[in-house]
Order: sequence, then structure tokens, then C-alpha cells
Amino acid sequence: MAHYTCEEALGTVLDSEEEFTFSSEEEQESNDEWSHFEERLDPAEDVLSDENEENDSDHQMPVAKKARTNKQSALTWKTETEVDLVPQTLRFVPARDPGPQLWSADSYTPLSLFKLFFSESAVSTLCYNTNAQVARSIERGRKYRWTDVSVSELYRYFGLIFYMGMVKLSSINDYWRQDSLCSVPFPATIMSRDRYRTISWNMHMSHPAADKENDKKKGTDEYDWLFRVKPLMDTIRLACKTIYHPRRNLAVDERMVACKANTGMTQYMKAKPTKWGFKLFVLADSSNGYTVDFSVYTGKNNVATGNGLPYDTVMSLMDKKLLGSGYHVYMDNFYTSPKLLTDVIDMRYGACGTYRDYRKNSPQNAANSLTKNSPRGSIRWIRNGPLVFVKWMDTREVSVCSSIHPAYTGDTVQRKVKTQDTWSLKSFPCPAPVTAYNQYMGGVDLSDRLLQYYTAQHKTLKWYRKIFLHFLDIAATNSFTVHKELYGNMTYKEFMEQLISELCGVSPKIPQKQASSDHVPVPGAPLSTDTRKVASSGRRICVHCKAAHGKKQQTPWKCQACDVHLCLQLTRNCFQEWHKAL
Repeated sequence: MAHYTCEEALGTVLDSEEEFTFSSEEEQESNDEWSHFEERLDPAEDVLSDENEENDSDHQMPVAKKARTNKQSALTWKTETEVDLVPQTLRFVPARDPGPQLWSADSYTPLSLFKLFFSESAVSTLCYNTNAQVARSIERGRKYRWTDVSVSELYRYFGLIFYMGMVKLSSINDYWRQDSLCSVPFPATIMSRDRYRTISWNMHMSHPAADKENDKKKGTDEYDWLFRVKPLMDTIRLACKTIYHPRRNLAVDERMVACKANTGMTQYMKAKPTKWGFKLFVLADSSNGYTVDFSVYTGKNNVATGNGLPYDTVMSLMDKKLLGSGYHVYMDNFYTSPKLLTDVIDMRYGACGTYRDYRKNSPQNAANSLTKNSPRGSIRWIRNGPLVFVKWMDTREVSVCSSIHPAYTGDTVQRKVKTQDTWSLKSFPCPAPVTAYNQYMGGVDLSDRLLQYYTAQHKTLKWYRKIFLHFLDIAATNSFTVHKELYGNMTYKEFMEQLISELCGVSPKIPQKQASSDHVPVPGAPLSTDTRKVASSGRRICVHCKAAHGKKQQTPWKCQACDVHLCLQLTRNCFQEWHKAL
């Protein structure tokens, strides 16, 4: 593999003025922009100088006077008819080849991929902590019939959780009911109801003794809100980052895990389908929805740098040593700020996202801005060094900031418009950052859709069990994504069915029901030439007469498929009545 210097491998947006193409009228102005890039982030100072004075080599304006002149000038939004600079394309140098990081010669089943996330070592730790929690509960007076849970049994338990995600019933008890029209026989063949419930009540990711020590610190800065989930969470995060290396376009967004427990960490987000729950910050591959990394928000910023929670979240998820350089990160207006995008450039990453107009260092009072009456498809933009701020009028105004794209490259979008009581498609110009944002921002949403199809989530008594179930969902969906990358021959439903069967140790195929042609009457005794035994040989009590009438009628006939004796006479046809009930 060839080796490059830092500049050769990664490139830079600030190194060379030759990377960009300027018109003759803008050349000196652009040189000034790059040389004073950091100073010009303040919109009050971000102004265009008088070109005639700048191009006059004999005229030298004093620095103080020049600054005062800049402050008195005003920014002006440009339109799509004005040509923007084309930013330098960062060299994409991933730390590893993008895709699954597995041996191509090996064959991987759904279970083997799932065990890359929930390894036998991790499950063994779960068993140890769960058994310790049961022992603690028994000491406190709980009445359990308990034998220590094993690794193989816990995998079967996971299989039942996924089965319940695919076959939805109103309560856990319904999966073991046998007296209902909608009864399902499968769970009872894997584990008893009481065993399943006892494991669920005592599932523990950390050791109970260590929990007790952490609880003593509650109310202090040393208290760890995520102590009960951290051992497994660290294992899952490491597996997510190790097993698969993402492609170039990444998305950062929030994900909600439904929960209304009073934990101090529960959040409310009215814009999300799941409004109450634990908030996770997620980094996902935009191409397939793979969860690359995540963090659980505890209600405060655990890595505060003075730049705010959104800034610190993105920076903590973008691990340059793990990922490499040249990645493009897409985010929504909760995260995007000029400060963040500028610092991301220093890491040799590009970024793009919607932004809020009141963000510091964004152009807020520039002239020629969009108004409520601006026609649909109108575009305004301002370039500030490597950042371009774009406003676009769709059904409402959209604001996007990018360090990757020029303002407008001729892209169009189609929208339905109503003219004279008829709807028709019409093309409107669309800024390049908006087009890319719509294409790549959906990585976390794609991941969320996969999680919701057959989610393991259900009502629980403990808040940390909710997060544990979400870890199972992440492991299952990421396993499916890797399997799809390797083979691409299964739907998500087929993958989950096979995973459940392998976890529970059963065949995914149910034996076919016997055909009606197999239900034929045959003698209850072997054929014989001894005529003395013809009347009595093979006679047994008819199961239908006994069940329906309480009579013990004997008959020499039985059903070949059912292997039960049934009357077959002119006066009574128990054979037919019995099979009507099947």
C-alpha cells in the first residue's frame, strides 16, 4: 500500500489558492478572504471591500481605517445566477477498506454475525451478573425456583425476545396460553413462562455489588448515571466500530428509546414519533443505515468543552483515528454551526447541515434575503471562506450550511403544483447542499426503520432493561446489514426468522401437516388367516365414543395417520366425526 504525507493523503481546503477558480474581478478579494478567514467569521466584520481600492496597488489603506470601513459595509445575499466557487474535494483516506471487516473465505450465518456483537464472553458476563442478582433477591426474601442461567439458555432467551418482536401479542402471558384460538405453541417448547419471567426480572448488565457502591455516590459528580448499562454498552459500541467500516457519507441524528420512567435521564422530543424516552446520539452510514457509534444522553454534557452539547456530540462521535479522513458528515439544525463546520475542516472532514439563523457567526441581517413572498425555487447564498450559507424557498424557507458543495450547480427538483384545478409536476432549481442533504441525511432514519420492524421492545419494570432491549435491536439490525453486504440474499424478515431458529436451536421449517389422504381406516391388528380371531383380534376402545359419549365401545378399526381406534359401522361413523374436529 502506498504511503502519503499528511497533505498528500488528506488534502486541505486552506492550503492553496490554486485549488479554486476565480474570475479576474474577484481574484484579489478572494485572496483577502482566505488570508483573513478566521477573523471574518464574525458577520459584523464579514464584508466585501471596494474592488477599485483593493486592486489599486499604489493605494494603501491604513489597517484601522480599513476595519472601520468593513464594519460599516453590509453583507448581500447572492442569487443562483451568480457563480460560486467550487470547494476543493477532500481526499478520502479511510483507516480501513469500507465494508465488513471479516474474512471473505469464511461463511457467516445470522447467528455467527449476531455473536460478533453478543459474544459468548459478553453473554457469560450477563449470566454471572444475572445469577448474582437472583441470589441477592432470594436473600431479600423473594421466592424463586432458580437454577443458574447458562450461556446457551440465555441465547434461547434472546431468541424468544426476537420471536415476540415478530409475533405481537398483548401480554407476555399470552405466549404461553394454550386455551385460546390465537395460542402460539412455540415459546412453551423453548422455555417455561415462569423461567422466562424470572430471567427478565433479574437480567443485569453490571454486578449488583458494584451497583450498590455506585448508588452511594448519587448526588455527587462521581455518580455514573449509566453504570448499570455501561459494561454491555461499551462491548456493543466496540463491536459496532470493529466489525464494519463505514463508507464516505455519514449522518448524525438523535434516536429515541421509548420509556416514561422517572430516571432523571428521560427526555421529551415533540418532533419525534417516540416523544418520551432515552435520547441516543447516533452516527450512521448513510448508504445502509449501519449504526457506527452511539452515546446515551444522561441529561447533561459529559464532555463539556465550552462549545455546547451539539458541538461536543459530533466531535465525540467523529473519531479520526478510527475512521480516517475525508468523510462527509450530514446533520440537522440542532448540531450545525459555523464553529463546528470550521473545526471539522481542521480534522480533514467535510460537513453539511441545516442551520438556525440565530447561530453565532451565521449571516443574519444581510441584504437581499428571501421573504415570505419569494417565489418557490428562489435561491440566496453567501460564501464565507470555506463555508457557503444557502437559503432556498420550498413550501417554506430552508437554510443550509456546507463546506463541501458550491451554492448551485443546476440541480432541479420536481414538486406538485396546482394550476387551474389540476395538479401537475413542475421543476424548480435546488441548491447543491440541499440536494446532497436530502440524499445522505437519512442514514439514522433508515436505521430507525429497521429497528422498528421487529423491535424487541416491550413493557418492562426496570429502565435499564429498556436500554438492554435496544442493544439487542442494534445487534440484530447491524448483523442483518453486514449479512446483506456479504450476501444480499435475504430479506430482513427471513434473516430474523433464521436468527430466531438458530438462537433457539430449532429448525426454521415446520413439518408439513399430513395430507387428508393419510387419514384412512386400517385394521387394528395385523392381517391373519386364523378365522378364529377375526372377531376379537385388534379390538380397542373407540376414542370418539369415550370422549363424546363416555362409552367404552370397542372397534377393530383405527386411523392410519392418527393411530387411534375409531368406530366405522352403519349405525355410527366415529371415524368421520373425529376428523371433522381436526
